[in-house]
Amino acid sequence: MPSSEHQRPDPDTLLAQMQAQDRRASRGKLRIYFGASAGVGKTYAMLNAARSMQRETLDVVVGLVETHGRKETAALLDGLEILPRKDVAYRDKTIAEFDIDAALARKPALILVDELAHSNAPGSRHPKRWQDVEELLGAGIDVFTAVNVQHLESLNDVIGGITGIRVAETLPDTVFDQADEIVLVDIPADDLLTRLKEGKVYQPQQAERASRNFFRKGNLIALRELALRRTADRVEDDVQAYRVEKSINAIWKTDSDLLACIGPRAGAEHVIRSTAQLAGQLNAQWHAVYVETPQLQRLSPTERERILKTLKLAQDLGATTAVLPGNDIAREIVNYARSHNFSRIILGRNHTRWPWRAPHAQRIANYAPDIDLIETGERQSREVAATPRESGSTQDDDVVDNGKSPYLPYAWTVAICVLTALITTPMMPHLDLANIVMLFLLAEVLIAVRFGRGPAVLAAFLSVAVFDFFFVSPRFSFAVSDVQYLVTFSVLLVVGLIVGQLTSGLRFQARIAAQREGRARALYEFARELSSALQAEQVFETTQNFIQRTFRAQAVLLLPNDEARLQAAQGHSKELDIGIAQWAFDRATPAGMGTDTLPASVYFYLPLVAPMRTRGVLAIRPENRRWMLIPEQRRQLDTFAALAAIALERVHYIEVAQDALLRMESERLRNSLLAAISHDLRTPLTALVGLSESLTRSKPELAAAQQELAHALHEEALRMGNLVTNLLDMARIQSGEVKLNLQWQQFEEVVGSSLRAVQSLLGRHQVHTRLAAGLPLVNFDAVLIERVLCNLLENASKYTPAGSQITIAAELSGQYLDVAVYDNGPGLPPGQEEAIFEKFTRGERESATPGVGLGLAICRAIIEAHHGTIRGGHSPQGGAAIIFTLPLGTPPAMPDLDEGELQNQTP
Repeated sequence: MPSSEHQRPDPDTLLAQMQAQDRRASRGKLRIYFGASAGVGKTYAMLNAARSMQRETLDVVVGLVETHGRKETAALLDGLEILPRKDVAYRDKTIAEFDIDAALARKPALILVDELAHSNAPGSRHPKRWQDVEELLGAGIDVFTAVNVQHLESLNDVIGGITGIRVAETLPDTVFDQADEIVLVDIPADDLLTRLKEGKVYQPQQAERASRNFFRKGNLIALRELALRRTADRVEDDVQAYRVEKSINAIWKTDSDLLACIGPRAGAEHVIRSTAQLAGQLNAQWHAVYVETPQLQRLSPTERERILKTLKLAQDLGATTAVLPGNDIAREIVNYARSHNFSRIILGRNHTRWPWRAPHAQRIANYAPDIDLIETGERQSREVAATPRESGSTQDDDVVDNGKSPYLPYAWTVAICVLTALITTPMMPHLDLANIVMLFLLAEVLIAVRFGRGPAVLAAFLSVAVFDFFFVSPRFSFAVSDVQYLVTFSVLLVVGLIVGQLTSGLRFQARIAAQREGRARALYEFARELSSALQAEQVFETTQNFIQRTFRAQAVLLLPNDEARLQAAQGHSKELDIGIAQWAFDRATPAGMGTDTLPASVYFYLPLVAPMRTRGVLAIRPENRRWMLIPEQRRQLDTFAALAAIALERVHYIEVAQDALLRMESERLRNSLLAAISHDLRTPLTALVGLSESLTRSKPELAAAQQELAHALHEEALRMGNLVTNLLDMARIQSGEVKLNLQWQQFEEVVGSSLRAVQSLLGRHQVHTRLAAGLPLVNFDAVLIERVLCNLLENASKYTPAGSQITIAAELSGQYLDVAVYDNGPGLPPGQEEAIFEKFTRGERESATPGVGLGLAICRAIIEAHHGTIRGGHSPQGGAAIIFTLPLGTPPAMPDLDEGELQNQTP
């Protein structure tokens, strides 16, 4: 019979719904106006809806709306309260952004915040506008917003491939999916192009450029299709959530998803391939299910393996597979279809040989007349169908292959029936025959509970025969003197058969539940053990032990080295192929047993894919190849692999964090040591410089040889003083004590002062300046920038031979001033263009050139403090070049002076 529309809800589901409703009650509601591209009318529709709500006395405020010069849209702002924007300073500019603090303080019932995917200016509370909206929703404020399909993160690269333009501002799909309401605003591509030509989308110059690039008709059609499909997916989720909330069990034919049903017959593969082909034509998702009854459990291992291979085929063709335990195949299929809202069920044509037994399609139709049934035809070459009765297997569904004979339960059944007869025979004078029948019935129940259906059926017939032979007059014969005993025999037989059937089904369900509970317990224990692992070796040992215990399989964990090459543990099996494991690692795809890649291998190679990268490969050798084909086992193994991968990634980042902490502590100690040494050395060095200079100027003058020694002593003291100054400056920069004295300066003046400061070092070199004419004022710390130029000139003089040419060049490049100091010397060491800026790094590691390798590190710290960049490269003359940039900014305007003021200013 068809199920009613409203069914009693599951208590756990109802409790979860109530908790979700409590959470939603304290949050604001989010409505997103969604469109294919700019200009479809999202903001216009949003403002119209807001004005309608305002007329209903709702407190509506415009937090931020971008009209883009569209007069019709701007007109809708009249009469609406508009919050002032907040000015955010960024790179000497002022950017007007949404003021979230003002919105929270105002706290209206509804606020309009346009362009949900917008990136806020640096310095704002949140980097993205959707995070501002999340805070508003958390404060209980309803929000209307708008977004285009190209801004969804999941579609960003797809749309980039279609349009050739990669959108930088994206929105996580979770924000879109968790919105309370999606309003699709859509117009045809031709109408949108007409609006673009009429200037209703962009200004004329922007519109002309957009029509040649993004706003091509083909692009708009593709974007429109993506927007419609994404909206349909969201609406489908809403429908499913409503069905769960209202406990609606009836099928709503709102989608084209398919449910394929496979059975033990050989034609199941044809059903799978037909369903996959139909799903491809309909662009629909599909599931494949197999209902395993206690009767089907008696199939031979070969036939069961064929069913599992069919499920594997469905999974490879893109289906979601499931094995459903149950007694009624049609009922289980209908329940699955209703819970997943499948309106179409596909199954193979069933030819039953028993006229009183309805085929599965008929029984499904009786249970669910509102579901469409599709029967697939049979293949040309029909194979022999495998049914439980044709399998030739007499193994009971409850008999596990544990080395014992399958006939042992039947022997016990005979023995119990005979023992019951022997025990009850002396009781005949004291018990009525009806009570003796009850004892035989008790024996039947015990046999059914202990041994299952097959022995229970035997016990039913054997109990009737033994009771008739030993207890019914005439005794010791199968003749019956009283016809009433036939009723007794029939009841005893029927009750035995029914009890055997029911007990078998309950045992089957209990075993399935125990297996599920075992899988859940294994996952829990595995996750608990991995949560305390702090080293990769602990993850390896835990994973190996759980795989061996849970799946009865040998497990080897292969981890990559620094070159991303897998390393096998010592003493591993010779059958372990590192080449296959490396293939699986490089492609993040399973290989080996049970896959399409080298299936003859005795190992199954499963890559451990973590969120950031693949962390290794799990090589598994099961005792029985069959379990690799069981979907539940594969899904559990995939879960084990995911947990192990995440644990390895967590261990990796623990090591990274420990190394970073160690480096930070070492750096802090080194900076403290440098600062202490520099301070202690400065006083004696200052005295040494003064004394050496006094010797060079002493009266009477020293002899020539003594004068040369005094000058050498003075130069070395100055050099040592410069080294100590560098050490002290680096310590100050690292501790953040250096404060910039920013002023608007002429860059030419700093170049001149730098050349004068290092004039003694450049005496044997040719120095040229190439400064562009009309350089503007630049806002920088003149003392520190002079220090940068001095360090660069000193480095150029030290690492180039005498007579080399050193050039200082400066020119404008956009919003930056580019400065280069280059020479025609030997150039930078290959591959060291970035390393030379590290502390204590020198161009020549072992040389007589003085220095400790701090000059360029100080230069980088100073330039980056000015929000500029510095890099190494090659000069046009073949030598080394150091290029740094300084932001120009906007210099202050000179005051306008009238004629009288000019006269007063004239000397």
